[in-house]
Amino acid sequence: MSRVNCFTCRHFYTTWNPQFPRGCRAYGFKGREMPSTTVLHTTGTACLQHERKLGNRADSKQEKRRSL
Repeated sequence: MSRVNCFTCRHFYTTWNPQFPRGCRAYGFKGREMPSTTVLHTTGTACLQHERKLGNRADSKQEKRRSL
């Protein structure tokens, strides 16, 4: 099972609250851990709501390098 990277997910966001700095819009919660870790601990399965962000510059640069 591969780890889900929340930083590349469109549902991930950073909150203003230092006690709960990370949130997931798909599941509707905030917490201290990465949302994918919370989902894994709670359900026992990897996050099923992960969707890659659109228009990520880092992804487009990597794809350009691969195509060369």
